[in-house]
Amino acid sequence: MKKIDIAILGLGTVGGGTYQVIEREREQIAKKEGFELNVKKVLALDYSVPIPDEKKAKDIEEIVNDPDIKIVVELIGGKTVAKKFILAALKAGKTVVSANKELIANCWQELQDAAMETGAGFYFEASVGGGIPILRSVQESLQANTIRSLSAIINGTTNYILTNMEDNGSDFDVVLKEAQQLGYAEADPTSDIEAFDSMYKLSILSSLAFGVHIPIDHIHREGITRITGLDMQLAHELGMTIKLLAIAKKDGDTVEARVHPTMIPLSHPLANVKGVFNSIFMNGSAVGDVMFYGRGAGDFPTASAVVSDIIYAVNADGKHKYAPYIGKDDPNVIFNTNWTSSYYLRFSVADKPGVLSAITGIMGKYNVGIASVIQKGTGSDDVPLIFVTYDTKEEDMNAALKEICLLDAVNEVSSCIRVEA
Repeated sequence: MKKIDIAILGLGTVGGGTYQVIEREREQIAKKEGFELNVKKVLALDYSVPIPDEKKAKDIEEIVNDPDIKIVVELIGGKTVAKKFILAALKAGKTVVSANKELIANCWQELQDAAMETGAGFYFEASVGGGIPILRSVQESLQANTIRSLSAIINGTTNYILTNMEDNGSDFDVVLKEAQQLGYAEADPTSDIEAFDSMYKLSILSSLAFGVHIPIDHIHREGITRITGLDMQLAHELGMTIKLLAIAKKDGDTVEARVHPTMIPLSHPLANVKGVFNSIFMNGSAVGDVMFYGRGAGDFPTASAVVSDIIYAVNADGKHKYAPYIGKDDPNVIFNTNWTSSYYLRFSVADKPGVLSAITGIMGKYNVGIASVIQKGTGSDDVPLIFVTYDTKEEDMNAALKEICLLDAVNEVSSCIRVEA
């Protein structure tokens, strides 16, 4: 039986999981696919699982110069060392499998060019959605479709935090600390809670879905740190919930891409995605609405996607590789930042005569239609005043908020959350 020699770079959570899946599933993979996967070398600073000494590589040159190693699996993370190692492997003509969404999103064209130069395969299913087979579905199962839009929960940490805020009425800081104690959030959670992680994933996913490169500097990004228990409570009173959504839409040559907290109706399919689970909701020209759901992170779910890429790469054998098929920068693409959305607005105001009329007057000036108004409490200098608007242009909304903030009776704009149906 044919044996496929592999090298794994990095043996942390995902790297260790990948090694274990290959070892554990070796026989059934061989039975189904007709070849045996063999981890010949592992290069790591620390080893999360026991590795025989003869499999431990001393440096990257030992791997790229080994003619028997056909596939290099990069699971180091980060942008510096990982990039150096991936480029070395691609330039040596070796297929690369990676889960490194930060690197892929930031260095999209350079990695593509390196793969295309030598004809090497470059696969990254595990970079988006963990164990959810979303990228290959977009590339293959949905080939007959023009993808019009996608809305996705693609960060398990923030979805866990928002779910617990919703279920328990807790504030953000309390739930974040709990998530860190349980291992669902990093000691430095910035990438997750400020939506960088979701932004990287949206760049990759939307680029493949739309067939044009969507760079991260064209993606609007907002994190979840300003969401409060009161916002969650009010969302439920309005028949909605709050999720961190990655949203992308394409109409002709016009694209919009954004990641931000979003209110959605409780009836929306994504409203019931709880905890650390991920989900992608897409609309295609032929299939209509389609939804993917599963675990978006963790050792074995992500390893499942990594090993799937390895098997796919062996079977592709030079035929279908991601690199030649990914959209490049297109000068004809127009990135829209003045999108249309409804808005949930919560102001802190002094309970004085004329405040409501002053705010609504400014909104009217900027064509912001008001769907509903809620006031919580009376007779103090810090009263929550809540508006839900009709569909409004982003630029009109920003101009209205800027002027409203100048009113003496308005203490602050406590929340501004977009609403999607």
